[in-house]
Amino acid sequence: MIIPALDILNNSVVRLYKGNYKKIKFYEDDLFFLIEKYRLEGAKILHLVDLDGSKNPKNRQNNFIEKILKNVNLSIQVGGGIRNIKDIENLLLYGAKRIVIGSSAIENVSETKKWFKKYGDKLVLAIDVVCEKKNLNIIKINGWTKSSNKNMIDIISEYEKCGLKHLLCTDINRDGTLNGPNFSLYKSITKKFKNLFVQASGGVKSLKDIKKIKHTNVSDIIIGRAFLENRFKVSEAISCWQKGSFLV
Repeated sequence: MIIPALDILNNSVVRLYKGNYKKIKFYEDDLFFLIEKYRLEGAKILHLVDLDGSKNPKNRQNNFIEKILKNVNLSIQVGGGIRNIKDIENLLLYGAKRIVIGSSAIENVSETKKWFKKYGDKLVLAIDVVCEKKNLNIIKINGWTKSSNKNMIDIISEYEKCGLKHLLCTDINRDGTLNGPNFSLYKSITKKFKNLFVQASGGVKSLKDIKKIKHTNVSDIIIGRAFLENRFKVSEAISCWQKGSFLV
């Protein structure tokens, strides 16, 4: 499935370059206009990230997120600064389709496992990595401002035993760059975890990328900047994903 992504910072639609809060690009389009545009073009679900919350959970845009969830006619997957079960319960109450759990899954493993056991399909495990040489994938947390020494495969394996169904993996060095996805990363993950629904995120710039990444056996592709800058439409991406065709 094709999943458009919208990142919000202080109620505005933005994109970061490789997750760098000092390299922010603001988009003038109204968030509600963009959501409706994506819906009319065929999107079934939206990936919404609260960047204020990602960097500092105390600054989560709760009221704005609630307003979005209650006033749009589209399923939404929400992430950013979710640190306790009350956050999860509130978002589900407001109407979120799925909740993305990132930093908590690394820093508070024992408690987060309980969330996955309870909510399972309603949660998404987000693993955000910087890919180094020799296949070393460094996990980043807290809005990608802090590194973890935990092993990516070990973390995914732990949560798979606790009800994990959806995995979102972002190559930070590709995110917001339009330099193309990390195909080898996603191929290695889907080969290892055949029973998970894997969401690929970072770098998609063209319909050719979509056709190529489909062969890695991911379930979904999250696309942000390419849609915001009208490189192709959601409807074109969906057609490419479904039929394997693309425009040259």
